[in-house]
Amino acid sequence: MKLSMTLNYSGDPKAAASQARDLELAGIDVGWVAELYSFDAVSILGYLAAKTETMELGSSILPIYSRTPTLTAMTAAGLDAVSDGRFILGIGASGPQVIEGWHGVPYDRPVGRQRELIEICRKVWRREVVVHDGPSYQLPLPADQGTGLGKPLKLINHPKRSNIPIYIASLGPSNVATTAEVADGWIPVFFHPDKAGSVWADALAEGSAKRDPALGPLEVVAGGSVAICDEPLARKIRDGARFMVALYVGGMGSRGQNFYNNLFRQYGYESEAEQIQDLYLSGRKDEAMAAVPQDFLDATAMVGDEGWVRERVEAYAAAGVTRLQVTPVGGDHLALIEKVKSWVS
Repeated sequence: MKLSMTLNYSGDPKAAASQARDLELAGIDVGWVAELYSFDAVSILGYLAAKTETMELGSSILPIYSRTPTLTAMTAAGLDAVSDGRFILGIGASGPQVIEGWHGVPYDRPVGRQRELIEICRKVWRREVVVHDGPSYQLPLPADQGTGLGKPLKLINHPKRSNIPIYIASLGPSNVATTAEVADGWIPVFFHPDKAGSVWADALAEGSAKRDPALGPLEVVAGGSVAICDEPLARKIRDGARFMVALYVGGMGSRGQNFYNNLFRQYGYESEAEQIQDLYLSGRKDEAMAAVPQDFLDATAMVGDEGWVRERVEAYAAAGVTRLQVTPVGGDHLALIEKVKSWVS
């Protein structure tokens, strides 16, 4: 397994660059930059590309609705050029709250849009004349929808690579199947290494059966907090994840459309998922946090004595994770990364 980590850029970008250089030396193979309703990820990734040497840099994720497919392809090609071939294009549908609330565009056909976007990106990177006629995107724009002056074009520059890796953040069965079919990598959130197989095995198999062998094996990015400590502190660190789990399982989306709540139900936490959502949506957030299953927190965090941490790392590897996502907590972060790196290498 390789090690990956989300880079914190909410403050001074120079501090993020310093952190990235230290993480690179400690053994982090991939640094991810998020894009929510915050600073855009592209500016930060370009800056980090100039400040690092070997670490791959990925977007986690660029929402598919906020850029046209050709702009996404141009951006990825530019980042791959300035990083000397170290960029990973991580994309995802995000959710209707952000897409319709922040970007002001309809949240429609997410799975189909992703498939079309990937097809268009790969045409751009191969420097083909881009012509596409799909349900979501038409290039050039049909004459009856514009001036009629649009013409097929191809990328002016010669990209560093014509096969920039594309990773999809996906959860639902049809989206995971599409990921396994057409993407280079998969970024599943709230990945439970002991239960993931029962939830996604069929979808992964369905997509893999249609996968082009030239893509190679599907990379899988998942993980959690990492700390080597005694049990009282370990319990405190694991409990630190309650806020985010309750936020997403309880408060992201509506009662009838919450991808994360659905995932927890599939994991077997049906009553807990319903309770978390009821409590969160009624404003009882502390109670929603308390309702998060302890089993989930324990299994997904690599936190405890060294034997337990190694066991959890091995559990992620056994579940098919190829790029272990780590979030060091407490102590010497760099020394901890070096230790985990020695295990997975």
